[in-house]
Amino acid sequence: MIRGANGEGKTSLLEAIGWAATTRSFRGVADRVLVRSGADRAIVRSDLERDGNDVLVEAEIVASGRNRILVNRQPLPRRRELARTLRVTVFAPDDLELVKGSPGGRRNFLDDLLVASAARYEAARADFDRVLKNRNALLKARARDAGALTTLDVFDDQLVHAGGELVRGRLRLAARLAPWLEDSYRELAGGSDEAVQGVYEAEWAEGSIDASRQDDVEDLLRAALASRRREELERRITLVGPHRDEWKLVLSDFDARTHASQGEQRTLALALRLAGHHAVSEVIGESPVLLLDDVFSELDPTRAAALVAHLPPGQTLITTAGVLPAEVRADQWLTVTNGVVAES
Repeated sequence: MIRGANGEGKTSLLEAIGWAATTRSFRGVADRVLVRSGADRAIVRSDLERDGNDVLVEAEIVASGRNRILVNRQPLPRRRELARTLRVTVFAPDDLELVKGSPGGRRNFLDDLLVASAARYEAARADFDRVLKNRNALLKARARDAGALTTLDVFDDQLVHAGGELVRGRLRLAARLAPWLEDSYRELAGGSDEAVQGVYEAEWAEGSIDASRQDDVEDLLRAALASRRREELERRITLVGPHRDEWKLVLSDFDARTHASQGEQRTLALALRLAGHHAVSEVIGESPVLLLDDVFSELDPTRAAALVAHLPPGQTLITTAGVLPAEVRADQWLTVTNGVVAES
């Protein structure tokens, strides 16, 4: 358990642990924001135990330039290898945006779970982002000669391949999440019988699509690219692909983003995190470390007690600036004061 007044550095401590697992801030901020004002770099060191062996992860996060990561004093060959060393599930007050925010947040939620489940999806996501950037640059240049159109054909093939890999992963993950999401919501909502589900929507598939049609993904993407090429050339941007898809959360047949109450949305956000944790644990055969950043301050006593009761087993770190639910039992207390951590 980690306690301290607001602004003392509790979130920074969890953020450092999360960064060591994912090389990204769970708050979604740029790396330069993580570096203390007036400094040019930040250092993160994590001593871990993995399969009975000690593992040292050291990272140098720079305000400008390329970060450096070492594992047991050796350079990390690929960042996606870090996922095999440490995995985390983060609960934070901002999780409400998973439900009420833009589709991009829900896409990132799925993609982060994919990477946590199988490191190869980090490469798939990077490949798609690279193709999308290059294709958009070509469209923006308004080049329409034969050479440019041939290059666009090449980018189309790459987008279909990289995008197809990413979409198929999302669809399989969404199917795996479904029962966990339903169970988690019911548990946190006190046995509510409201039906909850995630629906994957894609313009290129002309509506919703699920794992039963995953073999059709590349054909559908290719056909959509062909049919919308003229429009893309006119608008100078890629209009087809997983970067525009939506994983819509539905509660009792209504879009949770617009029709659920604040309490229902917050319960659904917690259920998403629990479902994701269970789904990843199911795939990898072990539980990620749970990081709960001041979550209980946003919950009423009933939901707080329900969350504690249904937290999965495993190592859990909780930050708090106030009173915790009586059901919380801590093995160790730490206090953060002005960025310094001490046992208490």
